[in-house]
Amino acid sequence: MIGFLLRLFRSTSRRSRPRRPFPAPARPRTEPGRPRPAAPQLRAGQVLEGRCHVIDGDTIVIAGTHIRLAGIDAPELDQPYGQKAKFAMIALCKGQTVRAILTEGMTYERVVAKCLLPDGTDLSAALVAQGLALDWARFSGGSYRHLEPDGVRKKLWRVDAKHKGRLKMEASQTRG
Repeated sequence: MIGFLLRLFRSTSRRSRPRRPFPAPARPRTEPGRPRPAAPQLRAGQVLEGRCHVIDGDTIVIAGTHIRLAGIDAPELDQPYGQKAKFAMIALCKGQTVRAILTEGMTYERVVAKCLLPDGTDLSAALVAQGLALDWARFSGGSYRHLEPDGVRKKLWRVDAKHKGRLKMEASQTRG
């Protein structure tokens, strides 16, 4: 009798029911190892304006163009304070129209620009003043250094070490 009940239970268990296939996972926008599509021909002095999407503390996207904030460097997302820098940038830009004034150069398929909010707030200066990014004197000429809070270079030691050439980063982590 017990054997009969066990066989009956096994035949109605979940294992014997056919499984419904799961939907295929969504494909990423760009496959790993494949570069992003080339940005349209942009030149220094050109202005892009619109709502932005924040990638990390020093990278935003306006109208499909990836923009690197000029003169600063924020921690990578997987580094200490990286997520905080991203969320601070989101809070600054939320509901705002951002104006990006392009400068010379590109870095890792991103154009470099000075980004401003409608009230004139410089996004780079605001992030440095909050202690979530460092002035990168090599590119800014030291124009944001006076905004850095005391002790921020110890707090963001990885970013500081990268600027001084003391931190060797993997190719997938370097951004410029």
